[in-house]
Amino acid sequence: MNLIILSKNDFIEGTEQVSIQDYRLEHIINVNKSSVGDGLRVGLVNGNIGNGMITRIEENKVEMNVVLDRKPPAPLQLTLIFAMVRPRVFKRVITQVSAMGIKKIIVINSYRVEKSFWKSPVLGKKSLNKYLITGLEQGQDTIVPDVLVRPLFKPFVEDELPDIIKGTEPFVAHPYTSEPCPYNIGSPVTLAIGPEGGFIPYEVEKLIECGFTAVHLGERTLHVESVISGLVLRLM
Repeated sequence: MNLIILSKNDFIEGTEQVSIQDYRLEHIINVNKSSVGDGLRVGLVNGNIGNGMITRIEENKVEMNVVLDRKPPAPLQLTLIFAMVRPRVFKRVITQVSAMGIKKIIVINSYRVEKSFWKSPVLGKKSLNKYLITGLEQGQDTIVPDVLVRPLFKPFVEDELPDIIKGTEPFVAHPYTSEPCPYNIGSPVTLAIGPEGGFIPYEVEKLIECGFTAVHLGERTLHVESVISGLVLRLM
């Protein structure tokens, strides 16, 4: 945890002081091993970042005076679309993407996605928010990404995607294309990534019809998390 994420509910009314009583308390005491007078990096969810100075430590709470005087990092100008993955992988992916500074995330269906994945509690609002906040804590950011879930491929591609990609360079990851992924586009990007094994040909064709360019990252077969990191870092 590189940044303590605060909510408005943490503030003691009428003050610039916060009281923390949950998992962040455990991290401050047992991981950071902080004591009264120590400073910590803090940020208000969807707001500024700054510093907090510990003024009191008790068994069930930590209190800090905070100054939030800096803007959070600029977001990546990239919209990420990825096919639903196994729930335990999904947790890692969504946390990683949040840490990277991607603010618009769309989870879609694909022929190779198991139907049972869509019933997983990882897609619930509470679970999603937990993974996103964990990513922000890692990436020292405060702006919570927007996550859309679209379990029907064709209606999404035909009805919503054309508007989503307007003003962006759209790319789809496809291991069997001859076109390598370009470097440093310098403009907003929409990136679509399939499930383990990739999109089937029909799905790639539908995305290309919508305006996407199929690109590859190399000859090696990689996990979804690695593909996302590799393509995002290359494009941006």
